[in-house]
Amino acid sequence: MKRLIDLLLLTIAAPFWAPLIGVIALAVRVQLGSPVYFRQRRPGLHGRIFEMVKFRTMTDARDAQGQLLPDAVRLTPFGRFLRSSSLDELPELWNVLKGEMSLVGPRPLLVQYLDRYSERQARRHEVKPGITGLAQVMGRNALAWEEKFEWDVRYVETRSLALDVKILLLTVKAVVFRTGISAAGEATMPEFRGAAVPAAGRTAPDP
Repeated sequence: MKRLIDLLLLTIAAPFWAPLIGVIALAVRVQLGSPVYFRQRRPGLHGRIFEMVKFRTMTDARDAQGQLLPDAVRLTPFGRFLRSSSLDELPELWNVLKGEMSLVGPRPLLVQYLDRYSERQARRHEVKPGITGLAQVMGRNALAWEEKFEWDVRYVETRSLALDVKILLLTVKAVVFRTGISAAGEATMPEFRGAAVPAAGRTAPDP
């Protein structure tokens, strides 16, 4: 049912998002050059790896040793706008069409995080990752990692069509007001280095 709803919503909204992707792709090409898209391997349902696609938001600026400069340095004003408006996420609709992602679900994170989750946090992979999710509408990158994962698990435990609709509506509000774009002092979020606090038995309040 969830898969059918994803496809139905994408089909209905195609006259809006398809041309918009084309316009943004052209703008990225002019502002940042090639490649237009940022592709990265991410874990999906049950930890299976897929290639997630987003719009590129950073330059490839490197130091004298050839190492990439920090994200905050490489993130351009145009890239910052794409992130704050969530327009950089639009190409992930292709991942939804392919069945690798859903419109709603825990965000797909880095592959190297897989062995850093607690047993409870790893439950976020019991459902397909999403373009938006409960953690995104409850604070996004302003939340600490443990808080974000608790919201992800809360979604896994309580998921329903009604909750998905609520999350989609709250996502519109979060995008309009551009809330929780980044953690304090970070371009997005600091690296997750492991479960600092045991999450078992913790509960999150109702969204």
